[in-house]
Amino acid sequence: MAETYDADVVVIGSGAIGANAAYELARLGKSVIILEAGSHIPRWKILENFRNSPRKNNFNDPFPNARWAGTSMDHSYLENTGSFDYRPGMVKVVGGTTWHWVSACWRFLPNDMKMASVYGRGRDWPISYDDLEPWYCRAEEALGVVGDNESDQSGAGGDKPFPPRSKPYPLQPEGTMYFTQRTRKRLEAAGFNFVHEPNARVTAPYDGRPQCCGNNNCMPVCPIGAMYSGIFHVDHAVNAGAKLLTESTAYKLEKGEGNKIVAVHYRKPDGSDHRITARYFIVAAHAFETPKLLLMSDVANSSDQVGRNLMDHTGMGMFYLADEPLWPGRGAQQQGGFANFRDGPHRMHHSAFRHQSSTWVPNYSVAENLISQGIFGKELDRRIRHDAARWVEVVTYLEELPNPANTVRPHTTRRDGLGLPTLTVNYNVSNYIHDAAPHVLSDYDKMVQTMGGTYIRRDNGLQNRDHVMGSVIMGENSKDSVVNSDCRTFDHHNLFLATTGVIPAAATVNPTLTGVSDVPPENVTI
Repeated sequence: MAETYDADVVVIGSGAIGANAAYELARLGKSVIILEAGSHIPRWKILENFRNSPRKNNFNDPFPNARWAGTSMDHSYLENTGSFDYRPGMVKVVGGTTWHWVSACWRFLPNDMKMASVYGRGRDWPISYDDLEPWYCRAEEALGVVGDNESDQSGAGGDKPFPPRSKPYPLQPEGTMYFTQRTRKRLEAAGFNFVHEPNARVTAPYDGRPQCCGNNNCMPVCPIGAMYSGIFHVDHAVNAGAKLLTESTAYKLEKGEGNKIVAVHYRKPDGSDHRITARYFIVAAHAFETPKLLLMSDVANSSDQVGRNLMDHTGMGMFYLADEPLWPGRGAQQQGGFANFRDGPHRMHHSAFRHQSSTWVPNYSVAENLISQGIFGKELDRRIRHDAARWVEVVTYLEELPNPANTVRPHTTRRDGLGLPTLTVNYNVSNYIHDAAPHVLSDYDKMVQTMGGTYIRRDNGLQNRDHVMGSVIMGENSKDSVVNSDCRTFDHHNLFLATTGVIPAAATVNPTLTGVSDVPPENVTI
């Protein structure tokens, strides 16, 4: 008698990566169930919450922080035991954390994927850039990425496009903002190589999304839906026949004969437990929650690497006032930056890094800085107008190396509102990053001097960058890796992990596009 299942595939998590996986399978005629721990929240409600929030600099604040699906900025969500307070800004809602991102859609460079071979540091990917390139094109089409087809994105300042592309970007880049025009012209004269940032804010109507009109509110939420978020592919998946179950927190993957995963157990806010079966399972939670589920279930961990090798673009930053009005706060919140140290022989000795100019409305930060100096009244008004026009924020992304001692684990004693373990994170920043810090600070000094600037703040300390990787690491060998090059777990042939947690070398760029590219359904038989 034929075995029956509730679905061909269960996808756990409805963020950008899980939603794309669910849609690709549903459009191929597979029966798909999507499990999402969070609620469905409409765009208008997020906007209303943002307008009513007094915490405008907390980009998680407009989103639900339910007792069964808390945001990572809630201090009860995780406990840090390492030397670095690692608290990235994840939310649990239908569509995932891409509700609040600036939609940076970089490709990794070929050398990013063979760090050990080229530079003798870290790990190689089990696949090459050429293997992934066609899937990058597919992902860019799915997300509606705009970009400069002629740019050398390595930061070396070459006159040929790089990395290689087999197709142009789906859409042309947005117009260059005045802020970008001026900073680019002045800093390029000092030797900094500007790179336009590919992004998923569409410059023409695309896949039901309107053209970006420059609201400068990408974080915490695009008010009109021009910027991509996972919610679009959740809707596509449902329209293609997938079933979405919200407020359904997966807490156990059940093993059966032959080490096959036979079911997932999930819990609802009322405390009731449920079980669904499938032929295949895709865990597409973010890179904290994916290893947590695997460890709670005692699956996929024969290598003892689940929850290890945690990486981020642990970064640095500065603020300064330029000697001329630049007018940040108009257009996108990010348009590009300077990437001279994105790749090169220095990676044998210290981390690669990339500088990003942030161009969001600075009034909150400007006012906070002035008030801290005791400036009030008419002088405060005058200085806000003056400083906001000249305010420059630079954030820097540095690459961390995989280290098995950097871990994420289910907490042994703390429980959430469902009675399930919260998280404990042990993260220590390596000397590979620390050794790059003097070079970053030297760049800061040179930038400020070139712009005739005055420092507001230069951070010698390190900061979160919200780009979680490595925690369910990909590799060729089942003894030191969790998944293979198809993101299939070595231990269970019917369990796949669709998360940036599989990335084995962090590079310096946002990992979302690479995560969406990593699991082409044609590579596996489902």
